[in-house]
Amino acid sequence: MTGPTTDDLSGLRILAVHAHPDDESLWTGLSLAHWARRGAEVTVVTCTLGEEGEVIGDRYQALVADRSGLLGGYRIAELQRALTVLGVNLDPVTDGSRPLFLGGVARWRDSGMAGSPSARDPRAFVRSGQEAVTALTGIIGDKRPHVVVTYGPDGGYGHPDHVRAHEITHAAVAQSASGGGWVPARVWWCVTESERVDAGLEALRAVGEPPAGWRWPEVGELAGVTTDRVDARVYGSDVDVDAKRRAMAAHATQLWVADGGTSDVIDEARTSPDGAPVLFCLSNRIVQPLLTTESFTLGESRDSGSGLSPAALDRLDCLFAEGR
Repeated sequence: MTGPTTDDLSGLRILAVHAHPDDESLWTGLSLAHWARRGAEVTVVTCTLGEEGEVIGDRYQALVADRSGLLGGYRIAELQRALTVLGVNLDPVTDGSRPLFLGGVARWRDSGMAGSPSARDPRAFVRSGQEAVTALTGIIGDKRPHVVVTYGPDGGYGHPDHVRAHEITHAAVAQSASGGGWVPARVWWCVTESERVDAGLEALRAVGEPPAGWRWPEVGELAGVTTDRVDARVYGSDVDVDAKRRAMAAHATQLWVADGGTSDVIDEARTSPDGAPVLFCLSNRIVQPLLTTESFTLGESRDSGSGLSPAALDRLDCLFAEGR
């Protein structure tokens, strides 16, 4: 999908609903930076602190849930740094970026992967019920987004908190509409486009091997959707791609970017081979390419209820203006 070619997105408001710190950068960092750079007001709402996450490297292993349990607090700082890099969640008082947590800081807890004991915690996000829907409805009323971005029904790869983020997003939009509140015109689902990931891995295979200690993914190991299920893409400039890279690197406990840099979390630099995309991995050390595009599926369209004029609705297609 290629929309109109106007660069100026001033006046457009976008809300991204993400499950954990780092999801905003990993799934939509390029798009959020791209839209903000073009003048849109972009806000990320984060539903948990990611307390159940694993940690890359040895230095901060004691933060994990079954040891000190302090990881969530550490990840707040990582999130703040990433949002600053992306240029979103701008605070007019401090002129910096401020994380926005659903229900307030630490209201809901990371549920862990499917079947994890952590899902039985009363504060687990999967147990958030109507309260989470109401909280997000309030944010929609406050931020008045024209566009909301979240995951598809499977959460992108099946994580229960991602699935829950999808559920509450659509429920909150419906609740706002039925109550006469603000109605976003579009809900977009961020997806991983398998063919583009595969092309990035092939580019690596053509010039070399993964960085030391990292490994190739097994067939079908990386979740994604086929191109025929993609409705739109954001094509990032070099500036956008670099912003995504730096935002991902800010989440150093969770994402290891092979850009030659080191951090307080891990001081073992990894570098992507010449001629290959910038590479990254999670704690599983499975190599993935940092793509220059991000892909989306249209989840919901509410033209008639949004109150936007036909011209304003047409302007929403400018989010996906190719090559801008």
